[in-house]
Amino acid sequence: MTKRTIPVGAVVRGTDKGYDHPAPALKPGNERPVEKVDKTYPYMRPRDAATLILVRMKGKTPEVLMGCRDAKHAFMPNRYVFPGGRVDLADAYVPVATPLNRHVEARLLKAASYRRAQALGVAAVRETFEETGLMLAKPLKGGAPKKDFGEHWHGFLDKGMAPALDCLDLIARAVTPPGRPRRFNARFFMARAEEASGEIRHSSEMGDIRWVRLDEARELPLPTITGLILGEIGRLVKEPPDRSKQRKIPLFITVHRKHLMIEE
Repeated sequence: MTKRTIPVGAVVRGTDKGYDHPAPALKPGNERPVEKVDKTYPYMRPRDAATLILVRMKGKTPEVLMGCRDAKHAFMPNRYVFPGGRVDLADAYVPVATPLNRHVEARLLKAASYRRAQALGVAAVRETFEETGLMLAKPLKGGAPKKDFGEHWHGFLDKGMAPALDCLDLIARAVTPPGRPRRFNARFFMARAEEASGEIRHSSEMGDIRWVRLDEARELPLPTITGLILGEIGRLVKEPPDRSKQRKIPLFITVHRKHLMIEE
């Protein structure tokens, strides 16, 4: 097996958390510490996961939907995060109301198959519905499907609604460093809160779900990666990208114990 080398142009993350907008330039050579763990776990292969960041404007101030993970969780307990979780096998077969934007799909295809790319989008929508009660959905052509796709879709698909994947923008990817109790190859999607419907409710996965001002989110107990993503959200809110054009996104990985940010 060929030893993996640090990618050309990689940036070793420095001390900047990415909260200031514009953020200070990240300089190669300054390694950024990541989430410390009390125990190192055996190597495990990262599992595909998806996160959905809902953003709304309160006047001129951006807010994001966040919640606190239950204390019983092995992975990031008592930390504020965005809704999300691992991809289920069934996510690849759930009917969708609208497909992924072609540029978003192309970004996903750099590290996933066509079927997996759609499953990632569906997982982000499903996990958000399970954890918060909000649906990023549009009416499904032909109405509710006859097949039952599981209890977690009740109140969604059976109402004739299906995931609106065209509302998703892929803004980052992050692979959990080795030695953690859980490892994920996580895709971070962003969508406008106005595209979602339903009433916010707490779940067994997440509590204290609320809208948080982007400039105040840093004060919450956060996983390191969530802080980095908050910085990217701030940049995108300040300088909205042209979704009709392709662009590169940050990829956070670990190579030779160095925690890197590269462009994908």
